[in-house]
Amino acid sequence: MPNLLKDKVAIVTGSGRGVGRGVAMQMAEEGAKVVVVDPGVNVDGSGFDQSIAQVVASEINEAGGTAAACTESVATMQGGEAIVQTAIDNFGKLDIVVTCAGILRDRMVFNMSEQEWDDVIAVHLKGTFTVVKHAAILFRQQRSGRIITFSSTSGLYGNSGQANYGAAKDGIAGFTRVVARDMGRYGVTANSIAPSAQTRMTGSVPQESRDLRSSRGITAGSGLLGEADDVAPFVTWLASDESAHVNGQVFHVTAGLVTLLNQPEPVKTIQKDGPWSVEELISVFPATIGIELYNPAPAPPPSA
Repeated sequence: MPNLLKDKVAIVTGSGRGVGRGVAMQMAEEGAKVVVVDPGVNVDGSGFDQSIAQVVASEINEAGGTAAACTESVATMQGGEAIVQTAIDNFGKLDIVVTCAGILRDRMVFNMSEQEWDDVIAVHLKGTFTVVKHAAILFRQQRSGRIITFSSTSGLYGNSGQANYGAAKDGIAGFTRVVARDMGRYGVTANSIAPSAQTRMTGSVPQESRDLRSSRGITAGSGLLGEADDVAPFVTWLASDESAHVNGQVFHVTAGLVTLLNQPEPVKTIQKDGPWSVEELISVFPATIGIELYNPAPAPPPSA
């Protein structure tokens, strides 16, 4: 269906490169006016290059679409508000928010600094909130809107060396489920994408970390089957009126694969009248809900 997003205005954070760029370009092709948000930082969040966002916006405009560049940071409340205001100032309204912005500061948890933790949480988790919060004010008033956040298999499944990133990404999934409940009554939907694609960020993961994850059998949801642009069609569909019935869901998207991930649910239960004692748990747990529990990183056998 051509012009799926005709007359819509979209904000796409982190859209100077990678998955975000693909989303911005696809949405523009479908008729949306797009605010391309990217301060042009390096993978670790350092640096600043205002030309990154402008190049993408120019490409969209030269192709016959409509776009404006924004270099505000998502990591502050002022930045989030300014990003939303950019859409209003340039296009008069806002219909769609997509939060792709992110950085990496990989480190094993025992070596991770407070700054490495804070910086990643600020861009991913707080950076999702700063934009969504200010967009939600408008969406509530107009009784419509689409919010699409970006989680990750690193948070949903867990990856070695990414305590900060994984915590932020799993937090974004939980945040999205709450926003769906907060905003659904106003005709707004909120869903999250856990993408797998070859990008600048995935390319920066050290080979040592890749080898460690592989040796521990961490393969669930981690296959990089496609390119950054492959994620854009599903995001674009989620942003359209066609997806009005989809709310509060998390999807894994890669190349030709779209997977609806399960909501947290009970797997096994033990129950008795009154509280469990430690002695009872020692006796009951191993033979009931403790049977065949998956250990993502078992300790090596003791040396002889």
